[in-house]
Amino acid sequence: MENQNSIITKILKSGVITWILLLLIWSFGALFYTPDFLPNPIVTIEGAKDLVTSGTLFADIIVSLGRVLKGWSLGLLFAIPVGLCVGNFKVISYVFEPFLNFFRFVPAIGFITLFLLWFGVGETSKVALIFYAVIFPVMVNTIAGVRSVDYSLVEAAESMGASKRRTFFTVIVPSAVPNIFTGARLGLSGAIICIVAAEMLAASEGLGYLIYTSRLYYRTDWIFAGIFTLGLIGFLADKLLRFLGAKFLYRFGVR
Repeated sequence: MENQNSIITKILKSGVITWILLLLIWSFGALFYTPDFLPNPIVTIEGAKDLVTSGTLFADIIVSLGRVLKGWSLGLLFAIPVGLCVGNFKVISYVFEPFLNFFRFVPAIGFITLFLLWFGVGETSKVALIFYAVIFPVMVNTIAGVRSVDYSLVEAAESMGASKRRTFFTVIVPSAVPNIFTGARLGLSGAIICIVAAEMLAASEGLGYLIYTSRLYYRTDWIFAGIFTLGLIGFLADKLLRFLGAKFLYRFGVR
């Protein structure tokens, strides 16, 4: 009985049941519509095969991944130091936190036209839009991490003669690492979500471009293929990031 319950638990944890239910609901819903409106899973797989055979899908994946990694990396390089400073230094907090709390509610897609005007139609505008989508979740989580540090640890370090600078780098920053890591994961999610909007900026390749232009050919199956590819990329990227975090940041409390 215990073995049977263990097997059932493993199946539920694997998510297989969820995907089977999704496919059943999708297939059932597709029975009431034409493939141009809602293609069933088989039609979508056939459309994906066409994209793979022509090489379009892999080329678009590489382009989109490159843009996501650039925007995400630049966002981390900017947002983590700023978040640490805002969270730790009151004067900096008074100056920058109002801007943060205002602009984090303005979606990246609202800046599409401005970024086209400011940065042109090349790669810069697309990376800048992803960068904008990344920095706010990273900064908010970094600030929260700094402010949630157990102050008794700070007092203990200072009572042993540690300078404020040493306390900052040896107590505050390490304690904030789990929150920073959570912000990095959320930022990666935001970057992948934003890539569709970013590649509407006069792009000629990428998954967002594929999804956006497939409507011109009434290829809803290609749209579904692009959407599921984005979801799969995000799922695998998050799994990889969590694996790396657990492996290299375990001593900081990242699991």
